[in-house]
Amino acid sequence: MASLIVLVITAALYYASRFKNQVMASTLITNIVGLSLFIVNYFLNSGLHGPTDLFFLLFLLLSIAISPTDQYKVWIPVNVTILVILNLIEFYYPHLVPDTYTTRSNRFVDHMSAYAVVAAITYFCIHYIRGSYEREKASTLEKSKAIELQNQQIVKQNEELEKLNAEKNKLMSIVAHDLRSPLGSIQNFLELLTQHDLNEEQKLDIENDLLNSTKNTLAMLSKLLDWSKSQLHGVSAHMEQLNVQALFESTINLERNIAARKNISLDYYFDPSASIYADSDMMQLILRNIIGNAIKFTRMDGHIMVKAEAQDKNCLISVQDDGIGMSVEKQESIFSLNVESTFGTNNEKGVGLGLMLCMEFIKAQNGKIWLESNPGKGTCFYISVPMFDKTKVRQPNLL
Repeated sequence: MASLIVLVITAALYYASRFKNQVMASTLITNIVGLSLFIVNYFLNSGLHGPTDLFFLLFLLLSIAISPTDQYKVWIPVNVTILVILNLIEFYYPHLVPDTYTTRSNRFVDHMSAYAVVAAITYFCIHYIRGSYEREKASTLEKSKAIELQNQQIVKQNEELEKLNAEKNKLMSIVAHDLRSPLGSIQNFLELLTQHDLNEEQKLDIENDLLNSTKNTLAMLSKLLDWSKSQLHGVSAHMEQLNVQALFESTINLERNIAARKNISLDYYFDPSASIYADSDMMQLILRNIIGNAIKFTRMDGHIMVKAEAQDKNCLISVQDDGIGMSVEKQESIFSLNVESTFGTNNEKGVGLGLMLCMEFIKAQNGKIWLESNPGKGTCFYISVPMFDKTKVRQPNLL
């Protein structure tokens, strides 16, 4: 009966402590009431011959389950001390603790029922404690995973920021280096024209050099502005159906005039039926950059061939030159800011951003770009873009 009363009181006070936030009062009342009842039960239920020792042990477990951790050092010693004192009293004054069992069957039933109660309550307490531990462990593991994932994201963001910062520094270095040289040349040419008496032939040569330097500088500035715009606003491709021959003929004719200055022949073949799904301005910029590079690195009297042919669902555009080619090391960095700008066969100068722009623009159109090159034997650039499929029109892609 005492154990049942204590169990009911403990359950009520546990509810008050866990769900009503009355922890201190609940713990104090539970321990005082429970210990008091078991002290009385010890004298009424045969002391050491009865099951009260088991109840004290059970109550110790219940106290640990419901008490705050900072109260363990109080109630555990109190529980143990009370039980030791009761056992000493019975040892020295046995007449104070009478044996209340009248038959062996009464003792048997009392002990078995007490054991069943203790075992059941111990099970539920341990089950609760272990469940709380597992929940806390799972929660801690989830928090650890979340923190680890957050740390990985931070590391990744830091790496991206470092990469962007490195690219920015590289870009600033390229701009400072590649613009200072032609601007310095323009200044020198102007100083020669204004400060020295030159004959007409000398003036004509300087004016031609000045014009070329100005054109090269303007071309570099144009590429810088295109690249800066793509970085600030993203590369947005306005996709539409485009006939390859109609799209590129004007670009080829313009580049032919430039190639003629080095006596380079520029031929082309475009499949008349080839129709691509791409951005007109981007594709013309890509082809101008690649043909411009071919002219730049092809010697006098060289040859450049541009082709566009349908291959399954894609159109393959190739620009083949018989120029100076490039090393394997340069091929690996040609589409990034890591590429070193190089002088052409006629001392032409570039900023190194053209092919990186081509890569960004071709990706925005769901295409690919690559090259094959051998030093001294020329280079061939390949561009693969989707053919127009009226049954499946792609949405504009935003990088």
